[in-house]
Amino acid sequence: QVQLVESGGGLVQAGMSLRLSCAPSARIFSLNKMAWYRQAPGNERELVASIEVRGFTHYADSVKGRFTISRDNEKNTVYLQMNSLKVADTAVYYCNADRVFLDGSDYEDYKYVELWGQGTRVTVSS
Repeated sequence: QVQLVESGGGLVQAGMSLRLSCAPSARIFSLNKMAWYRQAPGNERELVASIEVRGFTHYADSVKGRFTISRDNEKNTVYLQMNSLKVADTAVYYCNADRVFLDGSDYEDYKYVELWGQGTRVTVSS
């Protein structure tokens, strides 16, 4: 069962930076949009940033100017560079990929899945 694997979370002080990474656990054929979501205790999961295959990006207002999403299409890897972290950024961060074609046969049949990671915890202290 292919899944997304995140890394890079941790405990930092406010104002510092972290870089999250996410990649599939096994080889896949292709995927479309990749994104980072986060969920703080007591809150619903929210979109942080997304990036299309061709590089078009979208950011939540709360992270604009501080976070940068990028991807390596050859490695099917997505990154989230988080600068000037705030206590309010504390959450579990989840990686998401949609329209994932697991192999060439699935691509020909237009059979795709959506993948999520298990989450990586980011804690920002004051």
